[in-house]
Amino acid sequence: MKWHELTISTTEESIEMISNFLHELGAGGVSIEESGTLNKQRDTSLGQWYEVPLNDIPEGQAIIKGYFSEETDIAAVEQELRPRIDELSEFDIDTGDYAISCIVVDEEDWANAWKQYFKPIRVSERLTIKPTWEDYEPSPQEQIIELDPGMAFGTGTHPTTALCLRTLESVIRGDEEVIDVGTGSGILAIGAVRLGARRVLALDLDPVAVSSATENVRLNGLDAEIQVGLSDLLGVLQSSEDQGASGLPIHVSVPVDLIVANILAEIILLFVDDVFAALKPGGTYIASGIYKNKEEDVEAGLQASGFTIVDRQRDQDWIAFVAVKPA
Repeated sequence: MKWHELTISTTEESIEMISNFLHELGAGGVSIEESGTLNKQRDTSLGQWYEVPLNDIPEGQAIIKGYFSEETDIAAVEQELRPRIDELSEFDIDTGDYAISCIVVDEEDWANAWKQYFKPIRVSERLTIKPTWEDYEPSPQEQIIELDPGMAFGTGTHPTTALCLRTLESVIRGDEEVIDVGTGSGILAIGAVRLGARRVLALDLDPVAVSSATENVRLNGLDAEIQVGLSDLLGVLQSSEDQGASGLPIHVSVPVDLIVANILAEIILLFVDDVFAALKPGGTYIASGIYKNKEEDVEAGLQASGFTIVDRQRDQDWIAFVAVKPA
């Protein structure tokens, strides 16, 4: 089978939005390659070994590829994609002088080839992400997250995901009830349980992500601890205490101890009051996926809703806030 490979050369800042556009337009898969210039530091503090050589993509730039079946009207896809990318400037997302190109490739060229570059990676002192197809012998102190990301976001290699996992490790003390908003592949929900959380409600608006997260939860043997559900942000909670608006029985007790959201800054600002209401007094909110140019906006939004910011973690140009609801 052949596929249209639609390539967008743009900025790292716009990766998540453009990738989402490609999924919405029917992409059967999306790949992302960020800058690997020699002046970008690679973290080797935990003994990480990098098999992929540094690339020559300019600093701050990225290449996103979406794959569409051969019968797709790719010209119509591009025609719909361009105005969506152009509109991102209205949300202060800089796409740079982006360019779009397209070629036809064989399925084998993309469907499985990427797997050779996804190796076990230790993202924190205690957490290591292991692709399901790789053999790996962990040390006694390592907690393993088995992962097959499929078409959903979250392999742990993106700075925001790794940043969020490290922040979770610094916050979780054990026995917490957690909500993961925008769970993607389920990696943060699984990581939370591996770090000691008792139960997690993992939510996503994308049915593909819900399917992927459900499968990854099963692969890790955590069906009893993690519940995956389809929800627009925290909309599933807008009902009775024990059942969400969609009829999904909720297996965490709301308000909860911890909420984590690794999504765009613009989305974080949309539902910050809902997060505040869904947390216990003294509860913690980890808000990640925030690019440096949105740091002040998110800080102001969290404080306006009543949160006290107790920490912020950084990885490259991305920020994760740790905010607490006053006791």
